[in-house]
Amino acid sequence: QVQLVESGGGSVQAGGSLRLSCSASGYTSTRNCLGWFRQTPGKEREGVASIYRYDDSTVITDSVKGRFAISQDTAKNTVYLQMNSLKPEDTAMYYCAAGYSDYLSCPFFVFDDWGQGTQVTVSS
Repeated sequence: QVQLVESGGGSVQAGGSLRLSCSASGYTSTRNCLGWFRQTPGKEREGVASIYRYDDSTVITDSVKGRFAISQDTAKNTVYLQMNSLKPEDTAMYYCAAGYSDYLSCPFFVFDDWGQGTQVTVSS
């Protein structure tokens, strides 16, 4: 099991920006995907963005395309989520995730390891 620790959450006004960070410990070649999910109370967890370790291929959910970007520092086993033009509907607990993919990208269904979450609150 990979240890995943998120940071960078907080409160921001609509239109503002935040950058989330996640440090993965014990990352191996069997965990070749890192990503971000989010969940609001009463709603299902949804994938936000993913990135493949070896070629930086990304998957971004439609609702945040053009506003969010995922990146990684493979040497540090760290993944980032840059969130710009934040909207109140982006308010959620954001979870870092790790998984293994047999593809050349990281579809959201491959993720099976989760961090503790960091809260993002966007006010009007």
